[in-house]
This record gives sequence, C-alpha cells and structure tokens, in this order.
Amino acid sequence: MGFAAKLKPGTYRAVLILDTINKIELPFNFDVVKKGKKFQIIIKNAEEKIVVDEITIKGDSVNFKMPVFDTEFKTKLVDGNLQGVWINHYRKEKNVIPFKAEFNNSNRFPFIPGKQNPYFEGRWETTFSPGKADSSKAIGVFHHIEQTDYMHSTFLTETGDYRFLEGIKVVNKLYLSCFDGSHAFLFVAEYKDGAFIGTFYSGAHWKEDWVAVKNPNFKLREADEITTVKKNGEKLNFTFPNIEGKAISLSDKKFDNKPVIIQIMGSWCPNCMDESAYFSGIYKEYQKQGLEIIALAYEKTNDLEISKKQVTRLKNKFDIRYEILITQLTGKEKASESMAALNKIIAFPTTIFLNKQHDIVKIHTGFSGPATGNDYLAFKQKTEALINQLIKQ
Repeated sequence: MGFAAKLKPGTYRAVLILDTINKIELPFNFDVVKKGKKFQIIIKNAEEKIVVDEITIKGDSVNFKMPVFDTEFKTKLVDGNLQGVWINHYRKEKNVIPFKAEFNNSNRFPFIPGKQNPYFEGRWETTFSPGKADSSKAIGVFHHIEQTDYMHSTFLTETGDYRFLEGIKVVNKLYLSCFDGSHAFLFVAEYKDGAFIGTFYSGAHWKEDWVAVKNPNFKLREADEITTVKKNGEKLNFTFPNIEGKAISLSDKKFDNKPVIIQIMGSWCPNCMDESAYFSGIYKEYQKQGLEIIALAYEKTNDLEISKKQVTRLKNKFDIRYEILITQLTGKEKASESMAALNKIIAFPTTIFLNKQHDIVKIHTGFSGPATGNDYLAFKQKTEALINQLIKQ
C-alpha cells in the first residue's frame, strides 16, 4: 500500500490560522473524493462547491492548487490528517498562512446549535471601520437554514459582494467564514442592544471592526450611477493584445454595428470570476444575435506571460469564448487612466454597455453574484432586458 492510500476519502474540517498569537482560526469544510485513480478536493461554502483537481501526492506530501486563482496548499499527511500552509502568490507580505485539516469532522465551527430561533434573518445596515476615514457601508444578508442556527450569508457593497459565507448563530454571537482560493474571510460578532458589533478578518493581513443594525429599507448607491462618462457623447478607445498576442481594438471590423459589453476585470478577482461565469453563458446565448463582449484584464502583474497564464486558466474554467485582452496595467488608478472617457473606475469588475454605434448607454459598478440571491436575479433580469433592447435598436 502506497502513501497515496493514506489520503482518506471523506469530509474534513479545515482551518487557516490567521493569527497564531491570538489563535484566530478561519474554518471551512471540504470533501476528498476519488475519481478512478485520481483524487478531487471539493471545498464547500454555503451553496458553493469548488472542485480542486490539480493535486500532487508524493510520499506523505499532498500539494494542491486552487482553480482560477494563483494560490496553493503545501501539506503533509500526519495520522490521516493534513498539516501545512496556504500560499497566496498575489501577496508579497503575510501571504503564507498555517493550515490544518482534520479527517471525519463535518463541523465548520466547533459549536452545537441551540434552539431554533431565526432571529438574525433579514437585511442589516452594516458599517465597516465605523468612525474612521475609510469607513464604508454594506448590506448584510443573513439567512437561517431551515429555521435553525446554521446560517448562509453575504454582504452587498457598492463594489461587489462577499460571496458565499457560511456559519452559525450561537446564543447572541455570529460566526461566518468563506474560503474560495482568493477570499479567506472570517466574521465574528456579538449581538447586543439591537446591533451586531464584531471583527472582520481577511487573510492574515487585514482586520477591521464592523457594526450592523436591522434595516430592510437601507439602500446603497445605485451601481449604475457611480462611474459616469465625463462628457456626453465621449466614446471608449483602446487597443490591447488578446491571449494569442493579436492586437484588438473596439474599432475593429468584427465589432462594427454591434452592441458590445466591455468587462473591466482581473483573473484574481472573485467577483469578476462570478461575472465571467455569467457572461460566458450570455455570450453563447446572444452572440448569434450580434452581441459582442470584450474583457479587459487588469492583472496583479504587468508581466505579459504570467498574465496570459492566469487569464487562460479563467478562460478554460468557464469556457469563455469572447475576447480577453491583457492590458499589462494593474490597479484601479491605471484602469481609470486607460478608460479616459470615464470619471473613475472604483471597482473590479466594472461593466460598460455600448449600443451598436458604440455610445455608452450604461456603466455598472461591481457585481452582485449568486450568493446574493434576489439581488443577483434582479441584476440578471435588468441586464438581459438591456441586451435585448441593444440588439433590437
């Protein structure tokens, strides 16, 4: 029997140790399954299942790369469990986080649910870093699973959502976590005097306070009103290489007299990943009717070959058939400079809808993905209505 047999199929409770001194741990669950002779790891966050199949087992080492994102685990088998590190290659500091996973443990957080009391159900007006200069607003969407203390949640912001959070209510405390290969999020909070007061951890590099009060009427700024055109009638103009190295411009014959969606994105960005998955399906449905989509990738590096490699992983994962151009620019500031017709880019993704004459008809900041439920359905409905309108004009 080889060492590979020691990686047991079944459910594991995994932990990223964000702060070794204060013992702050971010938990998540995954299943190990065997497909023929190969293993798969399936990471679970609420309704999301992430299939990891780039797994290398050698001796007692078990190493695996996350799909889409440039992050990986390097671990060893110890008594049927895994111990090692998660490495986030996007970061230069605090990018190696201790990791352990215990076999045959399906509890995400180490608590036993109490009596059924779906008290936290609903929408909550949330403030991150309250009282500070960089304070920001969000909407916490909390949902009790089948009226139990188990919870699925997310936060809506003006720049995107926090994707699939899963956790538990314990008396008056709330625990939520998510790990998707890029996001490593942990939320802890206590409910007192009508408000949540808590701490948000993002990996080992960031933490901030947050507060939330129940407010079903609270709204963020409209996503279509944040980024605007500087002057009426001003048009976009760009030329960047695609993955094959061919220079592509909006003025190319291929795009003549066609409505075009411009996706400002990056392969490193989880909200962009969700939007790309959506637009991949939209393109297959509407391309024959004349719709075109061009993604402009603003990667974490301006190295063309590394960028191509990362963008190709995203393209292959979601079978994206529209053009993805490599800008070799990084960050929102550079994105804003390259889109000179617009006032500013404040989020990845930002999506620009053009009519057949390539006039800008709408600019949408951020993306509310599948984890947001009704907000995602509303976005899809509005977007597809606009696409049909642009095609018919």
